[in-house]
Amino acid sequence: MEKLKDLKVVFMGTPEFSVPILEMLIENTNVIGVVSREDAEVGRKRILTPSPVKACALKHGIKVFTPHRLKNEYEDILNLSPDIIITCAYGQIVPKIVLDYPLYGCINVHGSVLPKYRGASPIQTAIMNGEEQTGITIMYMDESLDTGNIINYDFMPIEDTDTYGTLSNKLSILGRDLLLKTLPKIIEDDNFNIKQDDYEATFTKLIKREDERLNFNKTTEEVYNYIRALNPNPLANTLVNGEEWKIIESKIGNKGNYPIGIISHVYPDSFAIGCLDGELLVTKIKPAGKKEMLVKDFFNGFDSKKLLGIEVGK
Repeated sequence: MEKLKDLKVVFMGTPEFSVPILEMLIENTNVIGVVSREDAEVGRKRILTPSPVKACALKHGIKVFTPHRLKNEYEDILNLSPDIIITCAYGQIVPKIVLDYPLYGCINVHGSVLPKYRGASPIQTAIMNGEEQTGITIMYMDESLDTGNIINYDFMPIEDTDTYGTLSNKLSILGRDLLLKTLPKIIEDDNFNIKQDDYEATFTKLIKREDERLNFNKTTEEVYNYIRALNPNPLANTLVNGEEWKIIESKIGNKGNYPIGIISHVYPDSFAIGCLDGELLVTKIKPAGKKEMLVKDFFNGFDSKKLLGIEVGK
């Protein structure tokens, strides 16, 4: 591992998912700079807040760059003369001049087993689609999105109870460990360099505000998976009496024919919404203007029978 200690690394990343990977690199290599997104306004008070990756780098006294547009603001990175650039959920396309610069190339840690689920939301989309497993790919970067040659990969099961939050945390650790195991092989040029099969490729999109609204004209399993995929952020939602309620947790209820999108039953710990093949039981919510709460706690100060017959989404 002595060679790793001398490896000059520039790391590029933004969310919490990337932090364990950065921390591993700080411990095992010479991280000479970090690139992350610009500080963003967070919360109701719109407080300007650094990204988790930037906060981690500053804690360790590492120089951080936050270019508005990397394609025009990359000189500071090249001036560091990195041996390798490692990216993980950074959020901008890396220009060719940067890709071509480091001795050992630019590599990316991606949250799926490529070529499946290229793009911005691989973890969420895997859960939405009811996949039984996913994984991590370490790949060389090229000018297109997640199309570079594969260096290494590993699989991980998706549990029925996994959310975006829990699965993201587990994949982050898998990515950290896989990268540590793979880096020496990259330096020694003893690694796989496998071209992706574009024919098998699937793509994911950036999840936008309009994607958060639930569609109950689907099976209970599909709606259940969608809620898990957006938990803990940005959270799925629907309208109840014209007010937006965040739907945080649910479970699959009785099968059968129920009016789609109608609250058909109220139980002590949940209320049921009709889907294509049965009832979806909503167990945790965030009503408009209120905090997150279990439905059973919400019912303590609310006449639950008032929900019966309401058509949600309107």
